[in-house]
Amino acid sequence: MPVYQYKGLRSDGQGTAGVIDAESLKGARHKLRQGGVYPTDVSEQRQSDGVGRGSILSSGVGGAVLTAQERAILTRQLATLLTAGLPLIDALAVLIEQTEKKSIQSLLAEVREQIRGGKALSRSLEAFPQDFTTVYLHMVRAGEASGALEGILVRLAEFLDGQLKLKHKVTNATMYPVLMLIVAVAILGFLMVFVVPKITGVFADLHQVLPWPTRFLIAVSDFLTHYWPVLLGGMVLLVGMARRALATSEGRVRADRLLLRMPILGQMTQMISISRLTSTLATMLSSGVQLLDALEVAKHVMNNRVLEQAVSQAREHIREGQSIAVPLKQSGLFPPLVTHMIGIGEKSGELESMLRRVSEIYDAEVDRTITRLTSLLEPIMILLMGSVVFFIVLAILLPIFEMSQIVK
Repeated sequence: MPVYQYKGLRSDGQGTAGVIDAESLKGARHKLRQGGVYPTDVSEQRQSDGVGRGSILSSGVGGAVLTAQERAILTRQLATLLTAGLPLIDALAVLIEQTEKKSIQSLLAEVREQIRGGKALSRSLEAFPQDFTTVYLHMVRAGEASGALEGILVRLAEFLDGQLKLKHKVTNATMYPVLMLIVAVAILGFLMVFVVPKITGVFADLHQVLPWPTRFLIAVSDFLTHYWPVLLGGMVLLVGMARRALATSEGRVRADRLLLRMPILGQMTQMISISRLTSTLATMLSSGVQLLDALEVAKHVMNNRVLEQAVSQAREHIREGQSIAVPLKQSGLFPPLVTHMIGIGEKSGELESMLRRVSEIYDAEVDRTITRLTSLLEPIMILLMGSVVFFIVLAILLPIFEMSQIVK
């Protein structure tokens, strides 16, 4: 059934716009009038106009329509509507009606039309790979197979909320030091390029031997003033080389291995990756996804190729009849607490709850580590900034003190 974009006026005189499905243009106008909307402009959405995005997304062109937060909200709303007893088609119609963003309306309208054509929800969502991840599709598919789609969507919404909270913790923790670093570099760059040369130019005209801090400051200032294009070009070149190296599988593995070996950042990366893996596994297993399939999908949420390879190797051992804990322990990349709790969960038949418990433990540990780091970073950055400014002031004042001594 075609999908139409419309603009119109409600009975109270307020303007409205959105999408609606109908057999024809005339049917769309009639449907709008029945809903209390007087249409002023109705046009059919076509796949090529950039609004109907099913074919575009499925071919890999174009960005995602949904943000992570929008995806979590829509999932929870759909779960609530299904739990209330609404059929899937009607629930999607309600979501289309209450959504203000036109791109989301188009996405939901296409999904609804595919379902009306006989497709399952999971098959309909496959047309939008940028918006619905493999984890999402596997869980929806498991919910359809078990006949408990609304319950699976509730778990999925909780899982997406948890992933968002973890992401926000990390983002908020890095925003302050990054902002401080940018401001510090900008201030120091301004001082070294515009202020210091004018002050030190006076000392150069005196033709006297300057203290080493002053000579060092002048050298750095001259380099930044005359060779900043070379410095900028070198930085761009390094970034380009790094991006090119990370685009290869081998380069990404080396970078991820180096990241894991870094003192504090490596531990943080490991904890976040383990939290993501265990929470994803727990959610998928509780939704009815088979263990081997869950491991194959869940490993990709770790965002670290070294840890992904360890999970892939563990998956092959599990296929041969081993438990989960043994190959993970043999990899040496998972802490004893993780493998021990997973082993207990396997023996007691409560693997899902143990995985969820591990995720909660590491979430709390990530939170504590972030809190400690942010509390330490502020005084450290202030101290470093103060030290650099003190050195600049000292390098400027030392020649002045020496000249005053000569005058006396």
